[in-house]
Amino acid sequence: MLVKSRIKYIQSLGQKKFRDETGCFIAEGPKIVQELLEAGLVKEVYALNEWITENNQLLAGTDTFEVTEADLEKISQLKTANKVLAVLNQFEVTQPVVEKRLLLALCGIQDPGNLGTIIRIADWFGVDQVVCSEDTADVYNPKVVQATMGSIARVKVFYKNLEDWLGQLQATTIYATVLEGADIRTIEKPASGVILVGNESQGISPSLQAFAQVRITIPRKGGAESLNAGVATGIILSHLT
Repeated sequence: MLVKSRIKYIQSLGQKKFRDETGCFIAEGPKIVQELLEAGLVKEVYALNEWITENNQLLAGTDTFEVTEADLEKISQLKTANKVLAVLNQFEVTQPVVEKRLLLALCGIQDPGNLGTIIRIADWFGVDQVVCSEDTADVYNPKVVQATMGSIARVKVFYKNLEDWLGQLQATTIYATVLEGADIRTIEKPASGVILVGNESQGISPSLQAFAQVRITIPRKGGAESLNAGVATGIILSHLT
């Protein structure tokens, strides 16, 4: 049984304030925790006896605590707790590397599920760096972590004032995803560059669009006003990678 202070600490990691103070975050569920353990990123594991027994070798060298289902329900951020919860240190980040690669730059993606899905999509298409505006959802939000399905271990996420950051880039092609632009199917696959993706309601601000040399769009055949940001990112990367 977990002591109250430990339960309170883990529960607090559901809030950004305490994640920032402690430098830690949580991940939940067998698949995600397994991937993070394999990457050597996990600090502590809290799991049911059956899961610990099944993953004994994977847990070697990791602080592991057997908990009851009641304890797991208390510390979980999920509607239904799922066998295991891990506590991790937040990842060290330096500066994005722009040369000879494609990056995503996200403008105001505030829905945690969308951000996590975009990180997972980036991982699928081999884009290993995502630069976020400062008003984008926190990558360590439990809903973001859950939606990445483990891709958070492979994709580096940075937070920048995008106007300042884009203004410092030299000899880098910047693509803006907009409603009126070149048909994405006609764009040659670039070896490098930055792809700007905005949120569904407001898109990319005019001040950020001003940095783009190429404006691209996904042709619309029906009557939908916009696409989910994650769906749009998947379509764009399927053409540009």
